[in-house]
Amino acid sequence: MRSERDYVLGTHDEEIERLALQNRVWRPRTLDAWRRAGFTVGQTLIDIGCGPGYASIDLAEIVGRSGKIVAIDRSRRFLDALESSRERLSLPQIEPHELDLDESPLPQIQADGAWSRWVFAFVKRPRELLERVAKRLKPGAPWVLYEYFQYSTWQFAPRSPVMDEFVRAVMESWRAAGGEPDIGLDLPRWLEEVGFELRQLRPIIDVVTPKSYAWEWPKAFEQVGLDRLIDLGAVTKERARTMAQEFAARSADPNSLVIAPAVLEIIAVRR
Repeated sequence: MRSERDYVLGTHDEEIERLALQNRVWRPRTLDAWRRAGFTVGQTLIDIGCGPGYASIDLAEIVGRSGKIVAIDRSRRFLDALESSRERLSLPQIEPHELDLDESPLPQIQADGAWSRWVFAFVKRPRELLERVAKRLKPGAPWVLYEYFQYSTWQFAPRSPVMDEFVRAVMESWRAAGGEPDIGLDLPRWLEEVGFELRQLRPIIDVVTPKSYAWEWPKAFEQVGLDRLIDLGAVTKERARTMAQEFAARSADPNSLVIAPAVLEIIAVRR
């Protein structure tokens, strides 16, 4: 099992807290997508790259005690957080698996559906992972995926060269680790090639002010992301301070706008 440091965004406490906020911001959309996909009571669903398990908990509440959530991640720290929540909330239907999505075989199951969010942007062999997940889904099983398709839409308005520099550094760090931030451009074609029918494709691009709760999502990433870029040697501490000052100034300006990274929502069904 690879080191926790191999996670391009880290697995530290601040990242676990950021992922919790991210899930809260995105929960209304994911619940709606799961409803449209047909996730329901009694099903076995796979949470691919579950992280600390915030979506796994939401899914567990949908499938109930008669269902099962097969939650897969390679981070022991993330899975420890999930297992703690599972015990605290009494959700025995969550079944965590510590597996490397690039290297490890998936559990031998035939599931009724799958969910993944911002996973394929980070794995090194995304098309192979699509094929392996397809083999673990029943015919007719839906898969809901959220992935970026144009990460560079993330910018401030009025435009900020400092913000543009930060976004470029983030994208370069992901690619240096073997990922692809714009993986959503490839997924629809690959899904069809490995045996899925595309049911729904929806672009999601938020444009919000600091007054919006949705602003908290990119704001939290900026805070954690700068520390991670310093740790990776992708930006200097001095440059990171300049970026942090720019972010703080824009957050304090009620007339600022942030255009979030462009996300593609995919609902595909196994043929």
